[in-house]
Amino acid sequence: MSHLFFDLALLPTGWAEHVRAEVTDSGAFASVTVGATPDGATHVLGAVVPGVPNLHSHAFQRAMAGLAERGSADGDTFWSWRELMYRFLGRIEPEHVGVIAAQLQVELLRHGYTAVAEFHYLRNDLSGRPYATPTEMAMRVHAAAVSSGIGLTLLPVLYRTSDFGGRPPTQGQLRFLTSLEGLLTDVSTLRSATVSNPNRKVGMALHSLRAVPPDDLQLAVTALGAMDSSAPIHIHVAEQRREVEACVAWSGARPVEWLLNNAPVDRHWCAIHATHMTVEETMGLARTGAVAGLCPTTEANLGDGLFPFADYLASGGAWGVGTDSHVSVSPVADLRMLEYGQRLVTHERNVAAGPNDRSTGRTLLEGAWAGGAQACGRRLGAIEEGARADLVVLDTGHPALVGRRGDEILDAWVFSGEDTPVRDVMVGGDWVVRDGRHRNQAEIAEAYGKVARAISQT
Repeated sequence: MSHLFFDLALLPTGWAEHVRAEVTDSGAFASVTVGATPDGATHVLGAVVPGVPNLHSHAFQRAMAGLAERGSADGDTFWSWRELMYRFLGRIEPEHVGVIAAQLQVELLRHGYTAVAEFHYLRNDLSGRPYATPTEMAMRVHAAAVSSGIGLTLLPVLYRTSDFGGRPPTQGQLRFLTSLEGLLTDVSTLRSATVSNPNRKVGMALHSLRAVPPDDLQLAVTALGAMDSSAPIHIHVAEQRREVEACVAWSGARPVEWLLNNAPVDRHWCAIHATHMTVEETMGLARTGAVAGLCPTTEANLGDGLFPFADYLASGGAWGVGTDSHVSVSPVADLRMLEYGQRLVTHERNVAAGPNDRSTGRTLLEGAWAGGAQACGRRLGAIEEGARADLVVLDTGHPALVGRRGDEILDAWVFSGEDTPVRDVMVGGDWVVRDGRHRNQAEIAEAYGKVARAISQT
């Protein structure tokens, strides 16, 4: 058991002073007491808030950030970006994936993310055949998380077809393909490999309605539920307008509409993007209790569009944020983009806060904490008994925060720019970032530099 003392901390009940927290050897809060005395506990200076769960990541894509920013006479959309991504994968081997993932995770931690859900579809070798160990790539991501210390929800992906109606996969998709049996074996293997680690959870991802035929979707969901009824299920849905049009042509229904009518969507599901929804779909998704997985910087980078955030909030929907392609690695950058996108289309300010006298920064962060925890399938996002001891310590002497009090601290963190005031980060009771530096930052950066140079020359 370890003991921490916070001068100032944000608890589920609000800001509190003189907080003593006991942390179990397994990294969970055993107790949280307000109005306490240090009594030999480790004194944590600054404003202490929960770590932010990142609900959507494709780790390998961090290494291609900036490589798709070139115009084209034929126009450039998500679909042309996807072709570049397919070509980029021709450079990536398992040893590269582990190093890239570790570098990404260090960056996430230094900016305040303490857990990440890895939507892991890079499964096969360059020819499209499974590795001798089919979970080779996934275990590289797991090993990276051991090195970085980040919490990890592994989501092996079912990927069967190239488009609606069971169209055969393209050459560029061969590294993603797996059978239903192969997916379930991967889930079982990963569960066995991580079961003793309290900073791990294994769920499943259905790549998209384009890539998963209806029968396989139903069988996969049923089989996962038999293994673990609490396991999260993630799916890309309604990200692009072309996807919506193709789904209507195939089924007569829009993607979210089809999902709500044909799948057992509930609070264990996370609908990634869900950008293009009608009002009825927006309210319907909210009613299921599922999480809308929003990735505002990636969605902006790809030109996907804007999630109907105001309508979804009004419907009481759960949501969280992820970094997806990792053109940003900061939770507050994504939250800021989410809010600013809504301001640009509504011509109003403080959209997330609504008409209430509430802090926009706190409203955004509370959504990200709760929805991210739910989507990761882990007890995260709160400083309370039973939750994981995942903490971010904000430097209240940082120029962005100096003189700020209470929720002003959160507003300044979200809206004051790019120079992060994150000083220290704890994951599962373990300090992984101190004074702004990750404990393995130098070694991981050196390894990443070698990989980045190697794949750029391929």
